[in-house]
Amino acid sequence: MQPKKKAHEAFFRSILKNEGKCWPEFYRYVKRRKGSKENIPAIKDCNVQPIIDPIDKANSFNFYYSSVFSREGKIQYIQCANKGEPFNIDTKIIRKRVTAIGKNKSIGADGISGEILKLGGEALIPYLARLLDITMNNGNLPADGKRAIVVPVHKRGDRSFVTNYRPISLTSVVCKQMEHVIASYLRQVWDKNDWLYEGQHGFRPGYSCESQVITVCQDIADSMDNGDRIDAVVIDLSKAFDLVSHDRLLMKIAITDVDSRVVAWVREFLWAARRESEQEGIYQRKLE
Repeated sequence: MQPKKKAHEAFFRSILKNEGKCWPEFYRYVKRRKGSKENIPAIKDCNVQPIIDPIDKANSFNFYYSSVFSREGKIQYIQCANKGEPFNIDTKIIRKRVTAIGKNKSIGADGISGEILKLGGEALIPYLARLLDITMNNGNLPADGKRAIVVPVHKRGDRSFVTNYRPISLTSVVCKQMEHVIASYLRQVWDKNDWLYEGQHGFRPGYSCESQVITVCQDIADSMDNGDRIDAVVIDLSKAFDLVSHDRLLMKIAITDVDSRVVAWVREFLWAARRESEQEGIYQRKLE
C-alpha cells in the first residue's frame, strides 16, 4: 500500500474512532477535499432584472465595497514633532514571520506565494530586510504591494444581496511580512509608553476574547457581591474598520512618539488602499 493511501486511512481511523463525535470533523475534511466550487448567484440590484453577467456582478460588489469606506477628505501629510523611537529592522521578527507562513497561503496580486518565501528560507531574509529598509527610507511601497484581489465571501442572509457578502482582501505575502514587522514595532513603543488602554483585549499578544470575557464576568461578579447596580450597553459597529478615519488614525499614531518614517509608511499604505478603491477600482473578484 502506498504511503499516501496509508496516511489517509490512518487519518480516517483517527476521526471515526470517536463514535458519535466524528461527523463534524469528517465533513470538514470532505469539504476541504472538494474545494470551494460555489458560484455567486444572480445579484438583486436596483435594476428590475437580476444581474447575471460576471463583470456586472463585480461592478456591483466594487460599488458597494467602495461606498462604505470612510470619505473624510484626503489623507494629509502629517509631520511628527520629533523623530521619536527609532525604527530598527529586526531580522529575528522577519525570520519568525517567514517560518510561520503557511504553504497554502493565498497568493496576492504580485503572484509570490508563501511557499516560495519558505523555500528561500534563511537566504531570503536579508533581501526582505533590505526591501523593508528601502520602502521605509523612501516612504513608498512597491506597486504590487498596493494591490489586492478581493474575494466576496457570503456571511449571512440572502445570497443574492451584495450587502450579505464580506470582502476578503488577498494582498502581497511579502508586504504582509512588512506589516507584521511594523505592527510589532508599534506595539513595543505603545507598551513602553503605556499608550494602550488596559481594557483593550483585541489585537494584543497575551490578550483574547476569552480574557475579555473573564474580565467582564469578574467585574459583574464583584458588583453583585457589593450589591451594586449593573447596567450593560452592547454596541455592534457595522463596517467599523472600513469607517475609521485615516486622518485621525494617522494623527494618533504621530503623537505616540514613533519614528516619523513609520508614520509616512503607514500613510502611504492607507493612501494606496483608498486610491485603489476610489480612483482605479482595480478590485479583482473571484466570482466563478
